[in-house]
Amino acid sequence: METENGKIVLGIDISTKCIGSTIAMIEGDGNIKVLEVSHLKLRAHGKHGHDEELFVKSELFREKLRTKYSKYYISEVIIEEPLIMSNNSVTVATLMRFNGMISQLVKDVLGVIPKYISSYDARKYAFPSLMSVRKYNKHGENYSYDKILKSISKNELVLFGSYPFDCAKKYILWNMVSDIFPDIKWEYDDKNELKDENFDASDSLICIMGYVNKCKYGNTEPEIICCNSTDSEYIEYTVKFCGDTFTKRISFEE
Repeated sequence: METENGKIVLGIDISTKCIGSTIAMIEGDGNIKVLEVSHLKLRAHGKHGHDEELFVKSELFREKLRTKYSKYYISEVIIEEPLIMSNNSVTVATLMRFNGMISQLVKDVLGVIPKYISSYDARKYAFPSLMSVRKYNKHGENYSYDKILKSISKNELVLFGSYPFDCAKKYILWNMVSDIFPDIKWEYDDKNELKDENFDASDSLICIMGYVNKCKYGNTEPEIICCNSTDSEYIEYTVKFCGDTFTKRISFEE
């Protein structure tokens, strides 16, 4: 259902320890107006078996859906798909099972069939400028001038390509969200350090941002449209993606 000003969307980032959630209004021009960003830590008090614990935790989220979110006229729910790249099959199975349980709760309580977006696509479409040629190898060393030129010629663009492999991706994303939505109130601990739960909360907003852009631009891919270089000192290339262009510069000065 759409309100007078736009449609209300719920974004959800699911883990078995914490669920991040965002309520936002998508205005007619595609602008996102954040109404609420929060998280729910999932503590199953008492002794429970592994499978039973998931049901206990899902009931905690049911209560949040019922008491907080049912008052909104939510027309769409976007859920981040569980990451299944783990080598631990038990972890993968648990995440898949819990994701299904939360999805069913959304349908039962809100009457909305969820839609899904992968974490990669959510980040890719929410922040198109993150798509870059890989600059560093896994040891943190710069790739050679020739290798980067070759990657550019093949249009090999990846998320966080301009960052080292071990960069703090969650923190980078949180900073980008905070820059766009400076009015969001985040939670800090007694040492005035950002609580980890904020990353789940910001990921739920990224789900919405990515989904909105993916719907707007379709399954398009970023494209390198020009490249300039000078005497192996630097390479500058321009990427076109999601209706915008981004110029990247890689320096090789020692």
